[in-house]
Amino acid sequence: MKIRCERDTLVEAVATAQRAVASRTGAPPVLSDLRITATADGIELVGSDLEITNRVHAPAEVERTGVAVVPKILGEIVRKLSGAITIEVDDGEATISSGDFSTTLRLKQADEYPRIAPSDGAGVRIDAGLFAGSLKQVVRAASKDDLRPILTGVLITTTDSGIRLVATDSYRLAVRDLVGINVLGDRQKVLVAAKGLAEVQRLAGDGEIEIVLGDRDVVFRTGRAEVTARLIDGDFPNYEQLIPSGYPNRLTVNRAAFREAVERVMVVGQGRDNAAVKLSMRSDGLELTMTAQDIGTSQGMIEAKYEGTELVVAFNPAFLLDGLDAIESDEVALETMDNLKPATLRTADGGDFLYLLMPVRTS
Repeated sequence: MKIRCERDTLVEAVATAQRAVASRTGAPPVLSDLRITATADGIELVGSDLEITNRVHAPAEVERTGVAVVPKILGEIVRKLSGAITIEVDDGEATISSGDFSTTLRLKQADEYPRIAPSDGAGVRIDAGLFAGSLKQVVRAASKDDLRPILTGVLITTTDSGIRLVATDSYRLAVRDLVGINVLGDRQKVLVAAKGLAEVQRLAGDGEIEIVLGDRDVVFRTGRAEVTARLIDGDFPNYEQLIPSGYPNRLTVNRAAFREAVERVMVVGQGRDNAAVKLSMRSDGLELTMTAQDIGTSQGMIEAKYEGTELVVAFNPAFLLDGLDAIESDEVALETMDNLKPATLRTADGGDFLYLLMPVRTS
C-alpha cells in the first residue's frame, strides 16, 4: 500500500477514527490501532472497540491499494508534519514521511483486525443540527459507569407526535421530545450507547444525518463520517413515574445570571464531591450558599421571580450546571415540591426539554 494525502485532511480523519479505538482493559490489542484501507476511491480509516465504530473516508492519491493496521501513534506523528504526507506499507512496516522527515512503525497483521463491514441499505434522514442539539441536551445525563450498562445508554422511543430521547444516571434525568420525526417503527424503542451518540453529536455538522437501524446496532451517516453504535440489551428504568404531574413551587430566573452565581459560590467547594449548593428561594429573590468544611462559606443573591412556599433545597453543583448548559433560552424555570423530591429544570415557557434533578441531603 502506498498513499499520499494532504496533512490537514489526514490529521482530521485519523483523529476522528482514533476516538473510537479501544481503551478498556481486556480488549484485543489490535483494537488499540487503526485500520487503513486504500482503494482507487481514496482511503478509509476505521477505529473501533466493537461497541462504537468510527469509519472515515478521505481523499488521497493512491499509488498502491491495500490494507494495514497502523498503531494509533500515527495521529501524533502526522500532527507534527507539514505539507503532503506519504504512507508506504511494505514487509510489515509502515513508513510515514513528509519532506525530509520520516518515521517507520512496525505493524500488526491486518487479518487480526475484526471484520467490520460497512452498513448496507438506506435509512431515515433528519436534520443534523436539530438532532445534534437534542443529543447535547440528553447524552450528558447518561451514566459512565460500565457496571450499570443499561444506564450508559440513551433510550430512543416513539411518542404520539414523534420520538423521545431519554438518559439518566439515577441522579438526574434528561428528556427531549422531537416532534414530527419518525426513525422507528410503531411503538418501537431502542437503547443506544451514549458514547456513540456523543460522537454523532460531535460529527453532525450541517445538512442531514442518515439513521440506519439494524438488529444489533444503529448506524449514523454524517457528511464527515459514519458512526456505528451498538444497541444495549435490557429494560430501561420506568422514568415516567419519576416526573411529578405538577409542582407547587416555581422559580423563574435569568439562565446566565443563575449559572454565573453557581460558579461563583462553588469555588470554595471545588475538589470536594460532597459540597452542595443550597438554593434559598423566596419572594425577594434567590440566595445561593455553599459551605466547605475547613475552607469556608460563599454566598450570593440574584434577582428571581418565585411563586410558592419559601424553600431551601440543595443540589450537586456540577449536575445543576449541566442542566443549565443544556438549556439555551434566556430564562429558565426551576420547579420544586420540597427539599427531598425531584426538581425539574426547563425553559420558562415549557418547551420540549426537561431536566430532572435529585436534591442532595444536607445537615
